[in-house]
Amino acid sequence: MSLLQVKNLIVEFPGRHGTLRALDDISFDIAPGEILGIVGESGAGKSLTSAAIIGLLEPPGRVAGGQILLEGTRIDNLNHEQMRHIRGRRIGAIFQDPLTSLNPLYTVGKQLIETIQTHLPLGAEEARLRAISLLQETGIAAAEQRMGHYPHQFSGGMRQRVVIALALAAEPKLIVADEPTTALDVSIQAQIITLLKSVCKKHNAAVMLITHDMGVIAETCDRVAVMYAGRIAEIGPVHDVINRPSHPYTEGLMAAIPDIEVDRDRLHQIDGSMPRLDGIPTGCAFNPRCARAFDRCRQARPELMPVSTTRAACWLHDASQEAVA
Repeated sequence: MSLLQVKNLIVEFPGRHGTLRALDDISFDIAPGEILGIVGESGAGKSLTSAAIIGLLEPPGRVAGGQILLEGTRIDNLNHEQMRHIRGRRIGAIFQDPLTSLNPLYTVGKQLIETIQTHLPLGAEEARLRAISLLQETGIAAAEQRMGHYPHQFSGGMRQRVVIALALAAEPKLIVADEPTTALDVSIQAQIITLLKSVCKKHNAAVMLITHDMGVIAETCDRVAVMYAGRIAEIGPVHDVINRPSHPYTEGLMAAIPDIEVDRDRLHQIDGSMPRLDGIPTGCAFNPRCARAFDRCRQARPELMPVSTTRAACWLHDASQEAVA
């Protein structure tokens, strides 16, 4: 059974000049212990997907359709207080900037203990020992002494380790990690990714990892969903999507990654840019930037269809399609 199921999720932003659809019919699932990567350009809808799942959509954004189920129970229709109890206890969150997750006025020890006692039936001393254990597990040396330190006394990489400890504090079943390594040096990024993989494997927690870095996806994830303009363009096992991309957008993303074994003067680029929410074209949203687009691409929106081990929303793979791109 899937731990998380997202079914036909639609997120809209009502405004004076009409309603903008930011997520359009998103569906995926994550199994216990699995790491699913969500990748795409800025504006694709990655962070919005995570915000909808953890119940932190900024008003006036709202879930306008579909369902989000955690362990078979629907959570997208819960009120703020009900969702607050799920967040932390059953869903842990790791954000891009650890300073937004940590209160600068309290020691990291106090914040960990408070989080633990909010969600678990532990006394003060038990919570303190668990907090120390979590800091040790996430690679913070002299954990007992550092319990008394404030967030500004930690480096960026160490703060992100504290945030991972906070996310794991109540032993959640799902970790939503939104660009957890973007603000860190490359060497520290690798350490944080290795840490995230190991602690989640130890706790058998499922992970939804949002990033724009295909290198991080390749190193970390079991499956990957490629997003474009609020929709999933391709989803499948990470090895297959990276080595045999089925959607022209995924092909473009992969071709844009530098290869140390190939000597070339210029990197490949995808011409054009992501469309604005009020300017998404008819048919396949990628068709104005796609060199292989044909008439049907400009007229009808493709759904995800099976292509070997993956699924891609591209008319090139329609079994009934007779036209040649």
